[in-house]
Amino acid sequence: MPEVLMYTTAICPYCVAAKNFLKQRGVGWTEVRVDLDFERRREMLDRARRTSVPQIFVGDTHVGGFDDLVALDRAGKFAPLLEAQS
Repeated sequence: MPEVLMYTTAICPYCVAAKNFLKQRGVGWTEVRVDLDFERRREMLDRARRTSVPQIFVGDTHVGGFDDLVALDRAGKFAPLLEAQS
């Protein structure tokens, strides 16, 4: 399974929802708190071209935020994304 990387902040209900979503599906992730590390925030902006959190990556694929993650799953494309990059 490819690494799932999630850029987050401490007070973000969508970040919590994304973590719960991944946990329910048995998917582990690496969390990067961009409110604590300005350089990592800059990294997130460079990679995602978005300022909002969460920003979720599966391997090198930018999934987007929580709503994007749920939409990807409902379309049946999240599990294959995890499998395709294994």
